[in-house]
Amino acid sequence: MKTVGLIGLGAMGRPAAEFLAAGGVTTYAFDSDRALLDLVAGRGVHPADSVADLAARSDVVLVMVPTDDDVLEVCTGPGGVLSAARRGSVILVCSSVTPNTCGEVADAAVLRGIDVLDAALTGGVRAAEAGEVNLLVGGEEHVLDSVRDELAPWTATVHHLGPLGSGQVGKTVNNLCHWGQLSAIVEALRLGRDLGVAPAKLRAALLDGPAASRSLAEMELMRLTWHRKDLANAMRMAESVGRPLPMATTAREAMEHITVDDIAGLYTEE
Repeated sequence: MKTVGLIGLGAMGRPAAEFLAAGGVTTYAFDSDRALLDLVAGRGVHPADSVADLAARSDVVLVMVPTDDDVLEVCTGPGGVLSAARRGSVILVCSSVTPNTCGEVADAAVLRGIDVLDAALTGGVRAAEAGEVNLLVGGEEHVLDSVRDELAPWTATVHHLGPLGSGQVGKTVNNLCHWGQLSAIVEALRLGRDLGVAPAKLRAALLDGPAASRSLAEMELMRLTWHRKDLANAMRMAESVGRPLPMATTAREAMEHITVDDIAGLYTEE
């Protein structure tokens, strides 16, 4: 089996690294937080001294850093992945970024004989911690097929959606559905509460009807961390093709008035 390097030991990256190591994959990791490296080192993951050190040791590199700028710095910057990666290796951009960012990485990588896939993660932290991530992939299908063994330990499903950037398109569509649903659900339950029906009873009833969804079923477990970034990315991508997003605009405003405590409060009030 190929060796895997994972950059970024956040809420999604740390579980992936641990599942890879537990699955018998030789796994290297790098993060700017030394405490996270020490944590995974106790679980079979090999800490790398730098991004370049990790790239030099890895056949497959998973990039799980927060932003487009972070992806570009980690992949194409001085001392980045491409400064040391092996010819024939594969980079998977697992961060939620724009297709243009994935294209910039791929353009630089092809000159070095390195393949790039965009492989956006869906399912959230709970899926990551269970090793059941849903992966949305863009890029050459034969490249994806070559790394499926290295995806299996930390994913439940892998969908090839098309050429490079398609995974990020899929993630953006997923995000629009999720944040749109969540903002509508909170608004509806608030209305029901104000009209005298307890949200907990309403949810139980709705889950038995056509309004049922995972967003409705699990809303109090969600951290609401990335709605600003997700919806801003969607707006940028929609603007590039001249597509108005009126529902996303509404959700973007609505999510500014919804917090984890707000959702928890819906189910503690009768």
